[in-house]
Amino acid sequence: MKRMMTLSVLVIAAGLLLPACHEREAQRAEAELTPIQGHVAPVEQLTTSRDIEVYGIVQPARQSFVSSRVIGPVIAVRVQAGDQVRKGAALLEIQPQTIEGQVAQAEGAQAQAQAALALAEKNFKRFERLHEQGAASDLELDMARMQFEQAKGAVEQAKGAVQAASSVASEAVVRAPFAARIIDKMVEIGDLAAPGRPLVRLESLSGRKVWLTIRESDISRISIGQELKVRFDAKPELGTVSGKVDEIVPAADPATHTFTVKVSVAVPELPSGSAARALLPGDEVSRLSIPSEAVFSRGGLELVVVRAEDGTARTRAVTTGSPLETGQIEILSGLKADDQVVIDAPGPVADGTPVEVLS
Repeated sequence: MKRMMTLSVLVIAAGLLLPACHEREAQRAEAELTPIQGHVAPVEQLTTSRDIEVYGIVQPARQSFVSSRVIGPVIAVRVQAGDQVRKGAALLEIQPQTIEGQVAQAEGAQAQAQAALALAEKNFKRFERLHEQGAASDLELDMARMQFEQAKGAVEQAKGAVQAASSVASEAVVRAPFAARIIDKMVEIGDLAAPGRPLVRLESLSGRKVWLTIRESDISRISIGQELKVRFDAKPELGTVSGKVDEIVPAADPATHTFTVKVSVAVPELPSGSAARALLPGDEVSRLSIPSEAVFSRGGLELVVVRAEDGTARTRAVTTGSPLETGQIEILSGLKADDQVVIDAPGPVADGTPVEVLS
């Protein structure tokens, strides 16, 4: 009996001593943690607009599919894709014989009309003299006047035909309508040129536009003359470029319910057809932010060191958002507005590590 009572007392004493030992070990471990030094920054709560990213395509300021009204085989091609040409430069030539024949026909008709006019004028003057002498009736004079006026009209009509034929004939040599870069030549020597058939595709050397695709719900955020921030995937070294809204197409695409907005940018070396992104000002939201240098990555996690109220460190995982222009970064989760983060922490530290704040 005495032995059993002694064992009971020992078990109870051991149960009382174990928690005390664990507490002393924890205090000893905490006392052995090496303090860290660093600057501390509060978690800031900002009210800003969240930008909306939209996508678009780079287009030239001017683009043309050059054709000709001359019908005939192509006899010379003077440009290749990628060439730069000045305004009025010859691009290609079309065999001119057919249109030259039409010009000759028009000129012959004009000569005939002028001869008929000269005869009608003499006849009219003759009848005027006869009418004054009473040898011609009013009807005969009126008929002579009508023939004279008809002859004058025929001459003017023939002149117009000559001008039209000559204008078409000048297009036997196809020329650049403005200073441009050749994007594609769509015919070869021997191909038949015809009115309306594209022969050369070219685009202007200066000026670029970005055609943005805007959702129906966001089109009210944009106005003519508005400045937008634009980035280009093909030229990341350009960073953010300022663009100006020049045109808003008033009709939406019935299939996608989106609008096209054209933004001019002063970056002429951009290749047409490349991708672009623009930022629209969104609704105002409340956002938490901390200095970017307070966040570090370990094992795929984004971590920060928080200084608790008792002056010790707590390592927390956070979710970050987009960088802000002030050098801060948005915090989506893991912190609250009254927290303080250590900016220059060496990395993850054990919870309870003392933090010495540098001034």
